[in-house]
Amino acid sequence: MGTDSDSDANGWNRARGLALKTLLLFGGALLVKRLRKSTTRWDHAHFVSKSLAGEKYSKEQASRDPDNYFNIRMLTCPAAELVDGSKVLYFEQRLFMVKPCPKELKCDVELSTYAIRDMEEYKNFCDRPRDQRPQPEEVIGDIAEHLTTVHLKRCPRGKRCLYKGSTPPGGFPNSWNGATHCTSELAILKNNDIHTWDRGYDDDGNQVWGQKEGPYEFKPAPTSSFSDMFSPLNFPPPPSMERRIEGSFVLQEQE
Repeated sequence: MGTDSDSDANGWNRARGLALKTLLLFGGALLVKRLRKSTTRWDHAHFVSKSLAGEKYSKEQASRDPDNYFNIRMLTCPAAELVDGSKVLYFEQRLFMVKPCPKELKCDVELSTYAIRDMEEYKNFCDRPRDQRPQPEEVIGDIAEHLTTVHLKRCPRGKRCLYKGSTPPGGFPNSWNGATHCTSELAILKNNDIHTWDRGYDDDGNQVWGQKEGPYEFKPAPTSSFSDMFSPLNFPPPPSMERRIEGSFVLQEQE
């Protein structure tokens, strides 16, 4: 015959076991719910916009293949947000608009490039303090001619890329350096690496500008460099060459 203390101990053990089982069931339910929660169309778009933002360089690629690639600075920063949630980014005298792909297309993210109405107002946009830049409502009003659109799709599991896409077949009109149309390819990789490949073609299909060997590969600048970018010690050297490519990515070569 057990004592009262034995009964109390058994009761406590049963209560503790029941509480533990309840916690496990509750935690399991939360885990299943989280796993079942699918990524929304806007989640894809917001991830791409965050990956594009920041300061990136092609320094490693230029070191490997100096005959074909320059060390170029790619600087992109948030500029505005539309009522529907579309993100607008500033990128070297162009504006990016990032939003989900239309439902009828088999892609996840639509990245469109637009000209700016008054380019002078946007000089060094990302390098300036926020209160000294055109404000979001002004940016939206300055969105001008549509230049290109790239449709990005999430890469399959196990691939190096996270999102990858290109302009539609045939590209978009472009008149720089004798071209009649241009194409763009973009890949977003892990660690916010970005690969871009822009090319221009004439009426006969001959490539008249852009890299022939492959895309430019950009890697983020060290965090300290980006956060201290206004310091004279860390500011990138003045560009020795500035290329303006109509309707495409515009980048600055670094010495």
